[in-house]
Amino acid sequence: MPKNQNYINHVALVLDASSSMSHLSRKVVEVADQQISYLARRSRELDQETRVTVYVFADKVECVIYDKDVLRMPSLKQLYRAGGMTALLAAALKSQRELAQTAQLYGDHSFLTFILTDGQENASHRSPDAPVRNPRALVAAVAEMIERQEDNWTLAVLVPDQMGKREATQCGFPKDNIAIWDATSTQGLEEAGQVIQEATEKFMVGRTKGIRGTRAVFSTGAEAVNKDTIKAAGLTPVDPSAYQLVAVARDAAIKEWVVESGHTYRTGGAYYQLSKPEKVQARKQIAVLEKSTDRVYTGPEARTLLGLPDTEVRIKPDHNDEYTIFVQSTSVNRKLVPNTRLLIMN
Repeated sequence: MPKNQNYINHVALVLDASSSMSHLSRKVVEVADQQISYLARRSRELDQETRVTVYVFADKVECVIYDKDVLRMPSLKQLYRAGGMTALLAAALKSQRELAQTAQLYGDHSFLTFILTDGQENASHRSPDAPVRNPRALVAAVAEMIERQEDNWTLAVLVPDQMGKREATQCGFPKDNIAIWDATSTQGLEEAGQVIQEATEKFMVGRTKGIRGTRAVFSTGAEAVNKDTIKAAGLTPVDPSAYQLVAVARDAAIKEWVVESGHTYRTGGAYYQLSKPEKVQARKQIAVLEKSTDRVYTGPEARTLLGLPDTEVRIKPDHNDEYTIFVQSTSVNRKLVPNTRLLIMN
């Protein structure tokens, strides 16, 4: 493989075109076209080649655009027509099976698929595009397919409610690759488009850091962290002699507590535990602590791991039983929260 290999992204939109989507038809086209325009712009800016595939599904699953250069994409206006039932599982299976036949020569190829549906599966068992007819066998086939996908494949789904999320989970979709959208209004669809765009941004920025796929495409913050994502981000543990962890026992300013704990305060050398949603500036470094071992990971890849762009962004702590997020402080007055910990770099 050439040394300076190209980043080549294969992005697929798999769009529900069942009858219940009729009232949103115009908005579906608008949101899809906006996503394609965004992909074209970011592909130029990040110097990544992006090729787009679009499937529409109702009773049947139809590929209307296959692996086309994003810079030459037409509008979906003439290609999207709603009518029929919802062969969701057939769409998942057919889209991934056909995309898997795409050549992956001479480049760092990555596959990202978003499936958008406004309802539950109800037609795959009689769809000509389904490999089997039995509903349970179809669920098992999707779960097995997802389990076997290589690390450069990301498959995500947007569903209308908790029941849809439960069904997607049963089909093997990683929980952080499932998002719920409001399928009752054009406003809801517009917000779904924004969710897809933010997830794509995280994915494309991650590509620049060597991440090839993700099982947490919709998450930012601590919920995006696990052993697999740490490994994919290329993070290695910091030498234990290079840092100290200090318990915060009361309300105190960061410099005051560092000194009171017997350490020398150095601007940028102390990291506070993220305990509430807040804005994190582009220059701020992130550290990830593995709770069971007190092992610490840091560096530019840590921001990528959390899906943080190189701009100021608001992040939330989330709940994670295994990992804690720390944010670099450049202020002497940063108020520390009691019953958290402080990370001090030696």
